Amino acid sequence: MTAPLQGNYGADLKFWQSEKIWIKAFICLELQNSQRDQQWLKTLTEHKVPILSGVDTRKLALRLRRKGVIWGLVAPLSQQISVRQIITKEQEKPKDWTKFVSVSEPKEFKGKKRAGLRIVLIDFGFKKNILEELLKRSSSVCLFPSNSSFKLIQDWKPSAVVLSNGPGDPKEVREGTKLVKKLLGFRPIFGICMGHQILSQALGGETYKLKFGHRGSNHPIQDKLLNRIYISAQNHGYAVDPKTLPKEILVSHVNLNDHTVAGIFSKKRKCLSVQFHPENKPGPTEATALFDYFIKNLVKRGR
Repeated sequence: MTAPLQGNYGADLKFWQSEKIWIKAFICLELQNSQRDQQWLKTLTEHKVPILSGVDTRKLALRLRRKGVIWGLVAPLSQQISVRQIITKEQEKPKDWTKFVSVSEPKEFKGKKRAGLRIVLIDFGFKKNILEELLKRSSSVCLFPSNSSFKLIQDWKPSAVVLSNGPGDPKEVREGTKLVKKLLGFRPIFGICMGHQILSQALGGETYKLKFGHRGSNHPIQDKLLNRIYISAQNHGYAVDPKTLPKEILVSHVNLNDHTVAGIFSKKRKCLSVQFHPENKPGPTEATALFDYFIKNLVKRGR
């Protein structure tokens, strides 16, 4: 974190978007640790996340900007360790990180519409508010693991499929991409963040690593479907190469900061996806209307 003081505004579990903290370590210049508030310190400690403070994180961020993503290690000085050995061991692990954060078996949730849609949410590392937005618009949502079989999803008889966000390099999500290839044409698909990248790959497109990545809740988007410009929340390091997409795929959303692909749409293939987070939490909220657009224009019209 590059802001000088972390944790001075506390934490509230009701805003959490995941079941646990997934980061391996937390690095900052200073962490709030006063008589008034120690909540961040306690929360990170309870979740067994190592904390490294007293670091000039802005200098570290500049190094990362020059070098790109690099491997690092946080460990006590008292331990006799081989940094190279530990990092090499980590690098040998499977590179599809979505498998580490996905649910292990299907889990069904009751929606708020009694006679509404049945929606499959494929979990590549989903944010809870994606599920909440889908429950508002459906009778049932079933969360499926990222390595589910096509038949398992088919047997549940969904009205639509949503592909969640998730961590890592989309090129490494090979099983997920193969699954989405089979799902294309079966039911309308809506992809979010990693889901957008996987859908693009399933359509034949390619992804590439951004030099800096897009982080934060202040990215302007041109939306050709809703015909408006709004601010979006983004958190990713990869993007879709528009030159590799099939001709029938419309680049429906554009990031106005660097003109990278921020979304795609195809009425013929019955798919829509965006590189940002329309489910908000913490915000902004302007893109939430894309859930309604997907249901009205791809799901209900296709019946």
